Amino acid sequence: MQYELLGSSDLRVSRVCLGTMTFGIQNTQQDANEQLDWALDQGINFIDTAEMYPIPPNEQTYADTERFIGNWLAANPQKRQDIVLMTKIAGSGIRYIREGSEISAATIEQAIDASLQRLQTDYIDVYQLHWPNRTSPHFAKHWPWRTNPRNTDVAKERAGMRDIVQGIGKAIDSGKIRHWGLSDDTPWGIHTYLNLCEELGVPKPVSIQNEFSLLHAKDWPYLIETCAFEDVAYLPWSPLATGMLSGKYLNDERPKGSRWTFVQRQGLFRNTETAHEATARYVEVAQRARITPSQLALAWVNQVPGVTSTIIGGTTLQQLKENVQAFDVTLSDDTLRQIQQVMKRYPMPF
Repeated sequence: MQYELLGSSDLRVSRVCLGTMTFGIQNTQQDANEQLDWALDQGINFIDTAEMYPIPPNEQTYADTERFIGNWLAANPQKRQDIVLMTKIAGSGIRYIREGSEISAATIEQAIDASLQRLQTDYIDVYQLHWPNRTSPHFAKHWPWRTNPRNTDVAKERAGMRDIVQGIGKAIDSGKIRHWGLSDDTPWGIHTYLNLCEELGVPKPVSIQNEFSLLHAKDWPYLIETCAFEDVAYLPWSPLATGMLSGKYLNDERPKGSRWTFVQRQGLFRNTETAHEATARYVEVAQRARITPSQLALAWVNQVPGVTSTIIGGTTLQQLKENVQAFDVTLSDDTLRQIQQVMKRYPMPF
C-alpha cells in the first residue's frame, strides 16, 4: 500500500480510502466489521463516513453508518490510533437532520458532538462539510447545466462561510477535530475558504472530496490544479459512477442487491444512453487490458496527477478485494490512449 500526505496536514493516508456509506442498509454490522478488519490488514488506514449515511438516506437509518463504525471501534479500541477517520456534517435540505438547517458554527458544534458520541471516539481526524449551503438541498446543482450563480447572494454566502470557519476554528481549538475539509465544492469555494482562514487565523482545509470518474471528470484539470497548487488533498468519490463503470448495469441489468435496485437510485441522471455507450467502450478497453472494468476505472483515477486518495467501497468483501487490487495496476500507455479516445467521444455522458 502506498501513502501520501493529506494536503497541508501531517497525516499520512493510504492511496485507498475505505468508503462506508453502505454500512447500515446493504451491509450489516458483521459485514462492516469484516470490511474494516480486512482493510486495515491490507494497510488501508483511511476511512470515510458521514452523519447522513447510509445511502440511500432516510430517517429510519439516519447515522447508522457512524454507529456501526463506533461499535467496531468500541470492540477494537487499540485500532483507533491506526486510522485516519473522516466524517461529514450534512448540508441543509434534509428535514429530519436538524430540521433541514444550514451549516453554521452552531450546527457544526451540535453535529460534531453527535458524531463523536455515535463513533465512540474523542476526536475526528478530518471533519468535512458535505455540500455548500449555496447548493442545498443537493450538490448536483454544480453540474454544468444546473449552475446559476445569479441565484446566489454572494455577500450572504461569504458571511455564512465566515461563520462556518469560526465554528471550525472553535472545534479545532477544543480538540474535537484535528483538521477539516470540504466536499462537493468548487474552485471559488476553495479559495473563499482559504482567504477566510487566513483572515481569521484558522487552519485551512486539508482536503476536498468530489465526484470524479471516467464518466464525470469535470474537475480535471481546473479544480484539481487548484488543489495541487494550494496543497489541498483531492479525494475522488464514486470513481465507479455508482457502480456503472463495473459494467453490471449494461443492457438494463439490475443485479440483486445492487445500488440501482434501491428506489432512490432508480432513474439516476447517470442512467443515460450515452453513459451506457461510454461504459460499454470502457468495458472493451478493460478486456483488452486483461483487467476487470472496475479495475480499469479505479486504476485510471489513481493515475490522474493530483489525486491523493480514492474513496472506494463494496457491497461484498469480494467486491472490495477486487477494487483494492486495482491500485496495484499501472495502465500502459496504449491503454491510456484507448481511454482518452473514449473520453473524447463521450466527454460528458451524464
